[in-house]
Amino acid sequence: MRVPLCVVSWVLLYCCWIAQAEIFTSIGQMTDLLYTEKELVHSLREYIKAEESKLAEVKSWARKLDDLTRVSTSDPEGYLAHPVNAYKLMKRLNTEWSQLENLVLQNPSDGFISNMTVHRQYFPDAEDETGAAKALMRLQDTYHLDSEDFSKGRLPGMHSNAMLTVDDCFDMGKTAYNDGDYYHAVLWMQQSLKQLDAGEEAVVSKAAILDYLSYSVYQMGDLPRAIELTRRLVAIEPSHERAGGNLRYFEKLLLKEQKEEREEEEQTDVPASEEPIQLGTYVRPKDHLPERDIYEALCRGEGARMTEARRSRLFCRYQDGSRNPRLLLKPMKEEDEWDSPHIVRYMEALSDYEIEKIKELAKPRLARATVRDPKTGVLTTAHYRVSKSAWLEEEDGPVIGKVNQRIQDITGLTVDTAELLQVANYGVGGQYEPHFDFSRKDEPDAFKRLGTGNRVATFLNYMSDVEAGGATVFPDFGAVIQPKKGTAVFWYNLFKSGEGDYRTRHAACPVLVGSKWVSNKWIHERGQEFLRPCGLTEVD
Repeated sequence: MRVPLCVVSWVLLYCCWIAQAEIFTSIGQMTDLLYTEKELVHSLREYIKAEESKLAEVKSWARKLDDLTRVSTSDPEGYLAHPVNAYKLMKRLNTEWSQLENLVLQNPSDGFISNMTVHRQYFPDAEDETGAAKALMRLQDTYHLDSEDFSKGRLPGMHSNAMLTVDDCFDMGKTAYNDGDYYHAVLWMQQSLKQLDAGEEAVVSKAAILDYLSYSVYQMGDLPRAIELTRRLVAIEPSHERAGGNLRYFEKLLLKEQKEEREEEEQTDVPASEEPIQLGTYVRPKDHLPERDIYEALCRGEGARMTEARRSRLFCRYQDGSRNPRLLLKPMKEEDEWDSPHIVRYMEALSDYEIEKIKELAKPRLARATVRDPKTGVLTTAHYRVSKSAWLEEEDGPVIGKVNQRIQDITGLTVDTAELLQVANYGVGGQYEPHFDFSRKDEPDAFKRLGTGNRVATFLNYMSDVEAGGATVFPDFGAVIQPKKGTAVFWYNLFKSGEGDYRTRHAACPVLVGSKWVSNKWIHERGQEFLRPCGLTEVD
């Protein structure tokens, strides 16, 4: 164990003073040394006290983390299936472990620091923590979850001990605020304030929360409430650098608005609402997605257009791939999921063994999922697709060739010109917003580099059950397809004429609870000329 430099200095100084004392003959002179020694002992005890305090704090961290890791490692996938646990893991490794590192660094410990250095390269960074926070907000929006529900671990159909503290809620709000997302900043700052007012301990101050909250409320256009919150901030911290100026500015704006309203028609002053801020208090701003409301409603199980009349047109059957030799003895169980466009589900499309082997091959290769740029044809990441994916070819393992052959046998289409098998894992808040699998007329170069034509069909394998969320939805006609482990769904993206079927625009809903694994095969036009001949009309 390395002896701290301050102790070495004290010991050397003490020895020097003792050596000097040998030349003193006066008791009075020696008395001074005694008081010096006493001061040194006092300083030494202060040092020990500081070290013990630090050690006690480190022990407290260790106990908390020991309890936490004991629970989390007993069922890793189950633990991470809860989005709050996933967010807090990101936050803990990016922020809290750094705090512990700084604590230990105050008294250098080579073993701990070298260990941290080795493992830090695998830690999530600030971007990952921000992404996890945004995932919670995405779930909040899609499934109409109140901030308090998340904070208390209450999710549809389950309740857990995965709680968010005052500081967690504040950090969520700050993430939104820094992104210019004042809608979510208000929701999370309000929740942070609510928990703080209820007596929960926190590092963040009430003034800091009110500072962010008041300005975010102003940005949402609620001047009366912004003024009321800023007055509370001034009352707590009169010398706050921004509060006074903000208050005067808000009051001036409100007076101007009221004056303009009175000139138009007689109106009385509108006081700040006394109702607490909650989900629905403010309207979420519109974004880039025109069918956002329909898409999210379908994800919640609302607005599905499966009528009894349509259900009566859906059937199940045994499918032998037009008497394919590999399917004669064991034909596939095929069920209609939708009539037009025709979407079918195949039962027992993958065995548990095959699923595990595919996941085993994919896990080391998983990277942020990409989409093909419609202008350049180059694969790139996109904010509307949040998952990790890997591309597997037959050389990676015999199971890939077996799965490819099965897809060809079932569909009757060649996979020689298909894309590689893509494996995707959707974790906390993982989603793929509404999109087309095929390229449109204004995207002529989307698949030019492949030289295999457009994506004629999609074969999607579900490799896990999902506890909540994660459905595949089709906003145009209101279909909702729930993931079911071992099954696969199939549909055509193009009519027989080669024209795109715009009804097939679909989305992968955010995973609320659980982990969603899928693999898909995008089958292309080339090679299908005689397997799926052209129709007589544009929409055959």
